[in-house]
Amino acid sequence: MSFTVAAFYRFLPLDDLQETRAALLAFCRERALRGTILIAPEGVNGTVAGEAGAMQEFLAELSRRFGLSEANLRMSSAAEWPFARMKVRIRPEIITLRDEAGDPLAKTGVHVAPQAWNALIADPGVLLLDTRNRYETKVGGFAGAVDPGIDQFTDFKRYVEETLDPARTPKVAMFCTGGIRCEKASAFMLEKGFAEVYQLKGGILSYLEQVPAEESRWQGDCYVFDGRVALGHGLAETDWTACFGCGAPLSAEDRAAPEFEEGVTCPACAGTKSDDEIAALRERHERMTAGEG
Repeated sequence: MSFTVAAFYRFLPLDDLQETRAALLAFCRERALRGTILIAPEGVNGTVAGEAGAMQEFLAELSRRFGLSEANLRMSSAAEWPFARMKVRIRPEIITLRDEAGDPLAKTGVHVAPQAWNALIADPGVLLLDTRNRYETKVGGFAGAVDPGIDQFTDFKRYVEETLDPARTPKVAMFCTGGIRCEKASAFMLEKGFAEVYQLKGGILSYLEQVPAEESRWQGDCYVFDGRVALGHGLAETDWTACFGCGAPLSAEDRAAPEFEEGVTCPACAGTKSDDEIAALRERHERMTAGEG
């Protein structure tokens, strides 16, 4: 069996969040769907997986409730369940920036279709900017892109204010996984005086889906926030896994490193855990291996 996976977002004013949460959770559980949905006064953001028929009903519900269209969706598939359960959570923001300057309902950058992206970033006058966190950029990125080296999206503001100058880099092309982060990042940069801000429409996922591998400027794979860990060209699943101890994405080389212990530690977190934490992780891994849950 394979599962249909939908990643989606839309910025729109929402109220009655508790009622919306209860209704969405009941709808998804009745159809045995799994995933995570975030709702906030500014909109909805989520990734949900399930059997094809149930997912068609879910997409119709998203359209009815939030006005989502195909432009708001990134569709892919998974060979196994990419989520363990269904969660619907209320948050202050659907993507956390904590700055009113990053308001995508007021303005955003110019959305550039995947088919036009290569021509844009070939311009030497364009600063190509990755808006993702460092554990995501480790998995893959566009050739020549600037990695801000941030650990969380809220750090993006400081990076822009301390590192970039709109007078020297007036033309910026940015990208992220599915497009949502760029909505706020582009609004923030426009507010800070950057003259031309462009963003990859539909994010990396749309680019990998629509641009042939032989024409692609993408190097590596794309980190995703579910059990598949990373996707490649054509949104194919890859051999990346995640460290249970810290959640870091792991390549085949990482898993061959002496610091790697399955279910316990990896090169990213080795030496950071107490003896008690390591013992607990080993015990849990032994139970899971034995099928005890």
